[in-house]
Amino acid sequence: MPNELPSWADTETRRSIVAFVERVTSGPDAVPEAERVAVFDNDGTLWSEKPMPTQLHYLVEQWKRQVEADPSLAANQPYRAIASGDLAWLGGAVEKHYQGDDSDLQTLIGAIVGTTAGTSIEQYAASVEEFFATATHPTLGTPYSQTIYTPMVELLRYLEGHGFTVYIVSGGERDFMRPMTLQNYGIPPERVVGSAFGLSYDPETHEVRYAGGLDFFDDGPEKPVRIWSRIGRRPLFAGGNSNGDQAMLDFTRKGSGFALVVHHDDDSERGDTPYDKGAEKVLAEASANGYTVVSVKRDWTRVFPGA
Repeated sequence: MPNELPSWADTETRRSIVAFVERVTSGPDAVPEAERVAVFDNDGTLWSEKPMPTQLHYLVEQWKRQVEADPSLAANQPYRAIASGDLAWLGGAVEKHYQGDDSDLQTLIGAIVGTTAGTSIEQYAASVEEFFATATHPTLGTPYSQTIYTPMVELLRYLEGHGFTVYIVSGGERDFMRPMTLQNYGIPPERVVGSAFGLSYDPETHEVRYAGGLDFFDDGPEKPVRIWSRIGRRPLFAGGNSNGDQAMLDFTRKGSGFALVVHHDDDSERGDTPYDKGAEKVLAEASANGYTVVSVKRDWTRVFPGA
């Protein structure tokens, strides 16, 4: 077996990935290198998102400080969840979104944009960098850099080695991801596409600052729109793990590309939490839509860097 993709078991999944890449990079069906674009979701696809997405952990810490400074905030969500220590409402808001119900998500977004309103892009970046330098995963107890999915990083390198340009296309906020993508994934900030807060330029201080609103939420049907507006090409390879990634996968498949879905089904002691919630639709329609499903349990011989 080649040394490429060493943390992938020799299964049909791995073989189908290799066969596709070989077909589109050599021989009569080779695609010009400029058109070899790969896009990957972040949370749950490139690193762990349970028990909560990493950005939500960061926000919880920010909201705790806000509630300490102003206890009256605890009368409303999400601050009520923070004050009580019962964070189930937060996860429920995200899961309801994946089921098509954004009622709680809108409340959540309102609090999210409130954490950055008026701050400069440099101040926010410094805050995020400090979080990544000190925070640990809530259940694994390791730095977030140790919750990266090793097989997926190998896949990024494998694709790049065959002339692909790789982008991250996530529902996560763009500027929250940018400080960590180069170190953890080898993806520079200019190739990070995500949700975005509104921005404005302050001519007095010559700084770019965050406005009090969300510019766009990069999930579901918005993903293909953001891919086209930022990249200008239909992807040849796409990877995701949730219902919110399905439009991106279908956009890729329409162009005869490869669509991969990470299924978190590993009930072993390797540390990855098994779950289907929020991915029921994409998993149910995988066969009919031509997605290749990656079983964490069967297709990966290793999950995290320290394993």
